Amino acid sequence: MSKKLKRGTQTTNIGFIGGGQMGEALIRGIIQSGLYAADTVMVAEPDSKRRAFLEETYQVQTSEAGALVWASCATVILAVKPQVMGSLLTASQGMITSEHLIISIAAGLPIAFYESHLGAMPRKIIRVMPNTPALVLESASALSGNKNISGQDMELAKALFDAVGKAVILEEQYLDAVTGLSGSGPAFVFSFIEGMIDAGVKTGLARQVAETLTLQTVLGSVKLMQETGKHPAVLRAMVTSPGGTTIAGQHVMERSGFKGIVMDAIEAAANRSAELGKK
Repeated sequence: MSKKLKRGTQTTNIGFIGGGQMGEALIRGIIQSGLYAADTVMVAEPDSKRRAFLEETYQVQTSEAGALVWASCATVILAVKPQVMGSLLTASQGMITSEHLIISIAAGLPIAFYESHLGAMPRKIIRVMPNTPALVLESASALSGNKNISGQDMELAKALFDAVGKAVILEEQYLDAVTGLSGSGPAFVFSFIEGMIDAGVKTGLARQVAETLTLQTVLGSVKLMQETGKHPAVLRAMVTSPGGTTIAGQHVMERSGFKGIVMDAIEAAANRSAELGKK
């Protein structure tokens, strides 16, 4: 069951093509922050159960296809998988005008991809690389726009992603690096956390205790760095007593090339992002 637009104009409504987890995170963020009222949000989602969930949970308006979104909304967020983006753009080409602000969160697709699928008419396109902590409104996002984007367009887009975390504006050439660092980064952090928990179990702690202590240690360490503004090396030194336990563990990490492994992993992810973009 889809709702009709109750208020707003094409200028004040915002639309989503795709109502998956990342789209939902943005919807929740912009409504909670007050950027948009729920009844000015339109979501195109083919899955009827998903549409019903979004309507019931967020009181937004939904549609099975994207035509109503393009007709009703000046700002449209493309929240679909990269592999279906080409067919979506081709099917939507006749509905998109030069006034639409198109924001895509599909990983790996360069702005040139969208421009090539949308024809010669000037289009306003912003490419965004968010990450999965958007699901808890703690995303790290980077935005890059094409030459048709105004300062006001970019401010609007940044406000959307600040509503689900923190956003930065960069030239597109840096988005592959962003993909490797913050896009893939949560997976690397989760691997580290998993290793800490297993280490706690190995040294005799119950798994639940090890998990509780690990998560609080990571959370507290991040907050300590954020609130003090001190370099991580300085904060690390504060924990490292001469001849103590921390330096013994740190020696193992340095001998194993821990920081080099982290750097290699992020660089590999960034390089893969660049390869996928070329394809």
